[in-house]
Amino acid sequence: MTPEPAGTVQTLGPLVRRLLAPNPSAFTYWGTQTYIVGHGDVAVIDPGPDLPEHVDALAAALAGERVIAIVCTHTHRDHSPASRALKAITGAPIVGCAPLALSDDGPRADAAFDTDYVPDRVLADGERIEGSGWTLEAVATPGHTSNHLCLALPQANALFTGDHVMGWSTTVVSPPDGDMAAYMASLERLMGRDDAVYYPAHGDPVTNPQRFVRGLAGHRKQREGQILRLLGEGEGAIPAMVGRMYVGVDPGLHPAAGRSVLAHLIDLEARGLVTRAGEDWRLAA
Repeated sequence: MTPEPAGTVQTLGPLVRRLLAPNPSAFTYWGTQTYIVGHGDVAVIDPGPDLPEHVDALAAALAGERVIAIVCTHTHRDHSPASRALKAITGAPIVGCAPLALSDDGPRADAAFDTDYVPDRVLADGERIEGSGWTLEAVATPGHTSNHLCLALPQANALFTGDHVMGWSTTVVSPPDGDMAAYMASLERLMGRDDAVYYPAHGDPVTNPQRFVRGLAGHRKQREGQILRLLGEGEGAIPAMVGRMYVGVDPGLHPAAGRSVLAHLIDLEARGLVTRAGEDWRLAA
């Protein structure tokens, strides 16, 4: 389902509309998708980057409606910064994930942490926001970031998945905050749910969620197996591993792939399967 051009409201269901931000990239696909839930009394999920044209488009889309909550799934800079401008326009509180401000030496300058994010209310796992005809329930899904939340919409049997599950690509898990063990546990949690559709922040809606998540988990297990095989062959440097594991992938994406390889290695180290000496990794004796 190709989105409407940036700044155009697209209806996805009786309770769900989306508005695409004009920030396409190799990491955001078409751009960040901001969702509007409900009618009259509404919630805005992942307000996106603080780009004037996006904020103006959001304000126009919300004209005549009352925003009950501005909800952020996590605090990467392509997701939460517009929350402040939208709060100034609507007076609505910023709710959702906890604040998290870390230095980030990863490959994505656009997705470093939003250090100015200050929520009016942090949603704990299972807590709810309610409006006219809709409910949003927080589902804690750490892994991509430690503060990541998904939001369930029971009235549509839907889940807004932020960057935990995307509709076009696998998620980058970048240490030190990104945690592969937590990410896999969060995938396992979603497999135990009965959602009928996922609305990710990037890419198409996912209409076969359980099968899709099983595929994501299987893909990560496959990557783990590749890493162990390469270590068994004596290859212990992450850049060299990435070169062999991601053949055919745009080399510009290799630094991000390297972060996920590092996350796998840290997980394997915690499980006693690998050791490291500086930046050289090897199988545990």
